[in-house]
Amino acid sequence: MSDLSSDMNEPTAQKASFLRTRQFLIHDGRKARRVSISPVQQMLTVGAAAMTLSLTGYGAVQATTAPTGKVEAMQAEVAKMRADVAAVREAAKVHAARVEKRQALIAAVLSGKGSPDELADLAEAPRAKAEAAAAQILAPLNKVEARQVEFAMAAREATDARVAATARQLKKLGVKPERVLARAGMGGPFLPLDSKEGAAAAAEVNADAQFRSLFQSWKKLDTLEQAVISIPSLQPVDNISLTSSFGVRSDPFRGTAAMHAGVDIPGPIGTPVYATADGVVRRAERAGAYGNLVEINHGKGIETRYGHLSRIMIGDNVRVKRGQLIGLMGSTGRSTGSHLHYEVRIDGRPVNPLPYMQTADVLLGAQDKALRQRGAMGGPAK
Repeated sequence: MSDLSSDMNEPTAQKASFLRTRQFLIHDGRKARRVSISPVQQMLTVGAAAMTLSLTGYGAVQATTAPTGKVEAMQAEVAKMRADVAAVREAAKVHAARVEKRQALIAAVLSGKGSPDELADLAEAPRAKAEAAAAQILAPLNKVEARQVEFAMAAREATDARVAATARQLKKLGVKPERVLARAGMGGPFLPLDSKEGAAAAAEVNADAQFRSLFQSWKKLDTLEQAVISIPSLQPVDNISLTSSFGVRSDPFRGTAAMHAGVDIPGPIGTPVYATADGVVRRAERAGAYGNLVEINHGKGIETRYGHLSRIMIGDNVRVKRGQLIGLMGSTGRSTGSHLHYEVRIDGRPVNPLPYMQTADVLLGAQDKALRQRGAMGGPAK
């Protein structure tokens, strides 16, 4: 027991030996004073100092940890705000690009300018995934898009009307529009939308569908207009009168009924004869009853023949333009006098050339437009 007491009292004894009574001599400049500090007073001072140091250390830790957490939170919030701003900016950029593309498509269709590849790209405008934060900024662009959809519908109706008018004219000439047009296919799996996305997505799909429909109408018109380049539409000579029409007639040599596969246009020897449509010369040679003959392949199964020429002014396999000089009128072959025997054939079968020589303005306008576009595009002959 005495050992235990001595062990317990040992630290106290050590402290007592360390904190023994101490005396200090203080001199204030006039006289000296002796000051004594007891062990108890020293212990109280040390305790107060220790507590002060511990509180100071705790405060320092709090001062460094608490602001650090707040700064990190603020930095995360700023980063999120920047991301939101970037997303809104990107959504607005994509949205604006789509509006510009669609406007360019409408302008191209209405003006009749632009290549199929360019317009196909404009029809597939980019789409932005607009978040809620972007809705307010994108609202004015949405209004513009709504008006564009209305314009697209009107432009499509006007384009469809031009397609119908051109098709009617082709039918009058005995050319089926189906010869140059093909129906585009559609399909794919059905993927339903949930109710939350339904309204917005339906509006987007409707707008996209309107512009795709506009492009398809324009593509159909462009195909028709490119095809009518092959339709004979000019008069083969400057002044037209007929001495013999298309169809059954009395043969001038035998006096019996015979089929006349073209029309006879009289004129002086040497009268210029012109190609009535773009094409490639299939043959330019002496050809029996035709005499000197030029035969031009215009594509799409359409051909023209120019007979009884006094002179051929073009060669085989040469590409010719509408209105190009190809020969001079004469009376070669089976002929009673100077004239041009002019034929139009579809799939090898002769048809009445008169409707082609009296082509409506709508067809001439379509040809002129297609020729201008083809000239602007350029490229080698095929």
